[in-house]
Amino acid sequence: MNFTTLKTALLIWLILPLSSACSSDDLSNLLSRVENLNISRQGYTLGKKLTKSQQATAQKHPVKAADHRTRKFKDGDLYVVTDRMSDRVIVLYERHETATTEVVKSLVGSLYLEFEDPTVLAHDKIIYWIFGPQGKLSRDQYKAARKSDGKVDILATVKLNSSLKIVGNATPSEKSIVYYIISSEPALKLLKNR
Repeated sequence: MNFTTLKTALLIWLILPLSSACSSDDLSNLLSRVENLNISRQGYTLGKKLTKSQQATAQKHPVKAADHRTRKFKDGDLYVVTDRMSDRVIVLYERHETATTEVVKSLVGSLYLEFEDPTVLAHDKIIYWIFGPQGKLSRDQYKAARKSDGKVDILATVKLNSSLKIVGNATPSEKSIVYYIISSEPALKLLKNR
């Protein structure tokens, strides 16, 4: 090994930790902005570090995470995914494979109470609450932003999806796959690139 190769290897070795630190700082800053939106469900807030009690729940009820950079656990019906390095919440979700119409209505109702009127209702089966830097976007704010330049600065979303129509009449005996997911797409992208 010559001196130039050794010098290059040493330089790469020194730079790599700095590049991942920058990425971690970017993720931390973004999660702080997301935390300030106060998007919460059952005591967990998107972007916020787990409390001691929540950490104990995570240890008691672990679930296999899809990515080695994350930790996943279950608290009742709620799944919580955190960044393994910072222990900050990056995804909250519930999924019901055979939900009755009553369960669907109850879930939709609780999300309406938590987040108020949705930003978008699509195909009578999907509801979105969209959050920008200043908070939840109303339907009118979202439409205006899309019309002006087509770009919407989205920090986080709450998405509910049901296999049965949410609006309208459904047979009480019908079963539905229903889930909601609370996440920050920009944070997930930064985490993936870390």
